[in-house]
Amino acid sequence: MTDIAVDVRAKLTSADEAVAGVGSGDRVFIHGSCATPHVLIDALVRRAPELRDVCVTHLHTAGSAPYTAPELAASFRHEALFVGANVREAVNAGRADYVPAFLSEVPILFRDGYLPIDVAFLNVSLPDAHGYCSLGTSVDVALMAARTAKTVVAQLNHAMPRTLGDSFIHIDQIDYAVEVNQPPDDIPAAPPSDVELKIGAFVASLIEDGSTLQMGIGSIPNAVLASLTNHRGLGVHSEMFSDGVVDLVQRGVITGEHNVLHPGKLVSSFVMGSSKLYDFVHDNPMVEMHPVNYTNDTAVIRRNYRMVAINSALEIDLTGQVCASSIGDRVYSGVGGQVDFMRGASLAPGGRPILALPSTAARGDASRIVGHLRPGSMLTLVQGNLHYVVTEYGIAELYGKNLRQRAEALIAIAHPAFRDDLAAFARQLKRL
Repeated sequence: MTDIAVDVRAKLTSADEAVAGVGSGDRVFIHGSCATPHVLIDALVRRAPELRDVCVTHLHTAGSAPYTAPELAASFRHEALFVGANVREAVNAGRADYVPAFLSEVPILFRDGYLPIDVAFLNVSLPDAHGYCSLGTSVDVALMAARTAKTVVAQLNHAMPRTLGDSFIHIDQIDYAVEVNQPPDDIPAAPPSDVELKIGAFVASLIEDGSTLQMGIGSIPNAVLASLTNHRGLGVHSEMFSDGVVDLVQRGVITGEHNVLHPGKLVSSFVMGSSKLYDFVHDNPMVEMHPVNYTNDTAVIRRNYRMVAINSALEIDLTGQVCASSIGDRVYSGVGGQVDFMRGASLAPGGRPILALPSTAARGDASRIVGHLRPGSMLTLVQGNLHYVVTEYGIAELYGKNLRQRAEALIAIAHPAFRDDLAAFARQLKRL
């Protein structure tokens, strides 16, 4: 397999044998995003009849989450650190749990024993000549899980990109290895809608040349990237990036030349997209992968010049309170890294935290700008976090504004069908 094949062969086994050491009551960490170790997950689920109360914990993963099936509830209980689409039903049905935490602090939960890991399932590149395996597309919280787990089980994946930075574990840290050849999950971005393109153009107008970018997940960040083709000297310091960044690097828009901390580099903790993205990051010295306790550390983020954080939300009220993780009391996603970056950008010299969202939901039947958040909503950002809010109707600048001025600015960028009702609500509270 490699120059250290003898050492690797001593650890190689079948998937069923690799997971045989998982016991009832163990907490099992699963490598996330496009590095989801499907072979190991399937092997674990095959052991369901002999297991009880195994806690399966992870951020969002790709593909299905078979351990959340109702018929396996006695064997497995998922503990979500971020609620992805594949576990959302289980969390809201009470078969799984959600742990609210800033993404930057999840590695600390592992390290300091709040969430001790018994077994870590990883999906890594083949070891190099020195015995180091790269965590590939997802370093995020996986590096700390690997360092603190009692047992590490890894897919040694011929198709996993070898990403650089603080992204490596040594083969000696791996207890059991399964050889696979499975490319990272392909998650291509959907084409932006007309509404999203309008939002992207407004957001792009707030971004100055030389800025450092953080983009969240979704079609709006992709629409923003599509609107930046005439910018110059941009950098990236983000918890994640996708295919749109590759296009701007190839156009010479993203160069990292003004980066304060990592000149000429793209800094991220995970990547998610298509094979085009995975080919780009493979063995690319321009790309530096780091764990989220570095990328999302507010003290690090604020050192970037003109740091621009671009995030979205489900709902925002007229005072500037933001819900991005639930629809009422129904959990939708999680805290994630939004607070880390919005706060970090607000503290950076020339920084701009931007919240971008369509003006409506439910196919136009509901306003995302509301008088008050729905009962049970999980607050993500407080009023002080907000500087700019963008919809397809324009830009509301809230920083330093009082409640009356905030209400006026937000109503002006709400969908016209809801502006009168929002104004009436504000008048009842004597804020118009």
